[in-house]
Amino acid sequence: MRHNLRSLTSSLLITALLFAAAASERPSRAKQTKDPLLVPGEKHLRDLKQLTFAGENAEAYFSADGKQLIFQSTRDGRQCDQIYTMNVDGSNVKLVSNGDGRTTCSYFFPNGRNRESGQPQQPRRILYSSTHLGGKECPPRPDFSQGYVWAVYPTFDIFTASPDGSDLRQLTNTPGYDAETTITLDGKKLVFTSTRDGDLDIYTMDADGRHVRRLTNELGYDGGPFWSYDGKQIVYRAYHPQTEKEKSDYLRLLKQNLIRPTTLEIWVMNADGTDKRQVTHNGKANFGPYFFPDGRRVIFASNMDDPRGRNFDLYRINVDGTDLERITFNDTFDGFPMFSPDGKKLVFASNRNAKIQGETNVFIADWVD
Repeated sequence: MRHNLRSLTSSLLITALLFAAAASERPSRAKQTKDPLLVPGEKHLRDLKQLTFAGENAEAYFSADGKQLIFQSTRDGRQCDQIYTMNVDGSNVKLVSNGDGRTTCSYFFPNGRNRESGQPQQPRRILYSSTHLGGKECPPRPDFSQGYVWAVYPTFDIFTASPDGSDLRQLTNTPGYDAETTITLDGKKLVFTSTRDGDLDIYTMDADGRHVRRLTNELGYDGGPFWSYDGKQIVYRAYHPQTEKEKSDYLRLLKQNLIRPTTLEIWVMNADGTDKRQVTHNGKANFGPYFFPDGRRVIFASNMDDPRGRNFDLYRINVDGTDLERITFNDTFDGFPMFSPDGKKLVFASNRNAKIQGETNVFIADWVD
């Protein structure tokens, strides 16, 4: 939202642009620091670098060796997101999806370690979701006549391919939305969001698409899942309607393949779906959670400090809900954070330093704990 307010991530990128359009009217404070891309207060980031410089770019995720990023982008005259890869310095940008439909939620498969060096090897496969089997054109954007909503496109399925985009293989073929997929660091398990059983829930499956298992059963949206580094926990975002009016509104929109994302909380559960516990309790739009390497903390994006709900920043919090700390203080959108495999780098998407209003780019920084 893999993100890109991960689609619902394609819609999340739309979220970033809409919020940025209003928020970017305020002056940027970036020039007040020695690092021109950092904002005062961003003490956990150092040597911030911008990797993309045009279009709408989001959900950039590391390869297991930490040398590449895979991300979604609307560029090159296209009307909706396609999947690209690049080196971690922003060089060698390549289109790796087939250019049809809308794509989202891309990830590298880990490929084991070199026997001699013990270092992770370059990936042999990538993963992403696409609507291209439902049509070559971009699916229509959601109708906002019902308020601010996200589209949950039922033609999204999950695919794998070679790193250059060739040898495209379909992993899911059930009716309904299948997206928001991430992979364990050992490459053996996938976690994803699906409407295959009538609600938006989280599932796991083997890397080859077998042994699908449903993890969440609560009425409402459960999605955007990421694994902990040891593969024993899953962090995700959720909206569980409580009142009869909220339930009715949720089910009515879901029948139209829509969801209203104004309230999302961060949750954590074990890899088998047990011990679900709510991490945030602020009633705001919290999304894009990712584990710290220690598995005891989570970084995520939220609009909790903007009374108008338009500006998103990055925050960290313990998995027990304690020790909340704000990480970014940019006046426009910051989201989709991910640590490098060694935990030394943080990559995220932001509207900071945009050349035109609403432009979203990928940034990378050293993490200072």
